Amino acid sequence: MVSKKSKKSQESINTRLALVMKSGKYTLGYKSTRKCLRSGKAKLVIVSTNTPAVRRSEVEYCAMLAKCGVHKYSGNNVELGTACGKYFRVSMLAVVDPGDSDIIKTMPTE
Repeated sequence: MVSKKSKKSQESINTRLALVMKSGKYTLGYKSTRKCLRSGKAKLVIVSTNTPAVRRSEVEYCAMLAKCGVHKYSGNNVELGTACGKYFRVSMLAVVDPGDSDIIKTMPTE
């Protein structure tokens, strides 16, 4: 059973993510996220729970070198794709420009 607080935080993450999709700049997927991290453009990386451990640790390492935050999304890649407003699976995404959203300030970077 999902607690009320975690469901509320999940909804707030989804609304902030929808605002980024509408007004900001982002890249979806593993390869483009790594490119953004290497070029230093990414401000925040969001990774789904069912991303393979090797890929997740590699992206976390690149994010640490780029001094960028990493957020572990509580849903799987299908739910992350739905939260982005897409009809396909999204394993990870990099927020380049948050636009009108305050997603970078409010995300707990773990």
